[in-house]
Amino acid sequence: QVQLVESGGGSVQPGGSLRLSCAASGIIFSRYTMGWYRQVSGKQREFVARITSLGFTNYADSVKGRFTISRDNAKNTVYLHMNSLKPEDTAVYYCNAEYDRKGSWGQGTQVTVSS
Repeated sequence: QVQLVESGGGSVQPGGSLRLSCAASGIIFSRYTMGWYRQVSGKQREFVARITSLGFTNYADSVKGRFTISRDNAKNTVYLHMNSLKPEDTAVYYCNAEYDRKGSWGQGTQVTVSS
């Protein structure tokens, strides 16, 4: 049974930084593509960043150059380093684990960027 637990969310001022973590269990973590998505209430969930089992990454245009996704296979954890945060980055951030076209989601962590 896949379990994904996000942490690290919170409130920060514009221009600030946060690091989100997602700890995975119940899977062979190193085989999975791990991703981060975000959702604002009333809107569709949108892609933020992804890292494959081989370490290849891709990002949404809106976060390129500001966010960095990384993984630690020894800790079964994926991270999202967020810098130069903007108010429009405010959302619930969800971790996703995908393998063989099947995905699982965490419960989400709130990020609020406000002065």
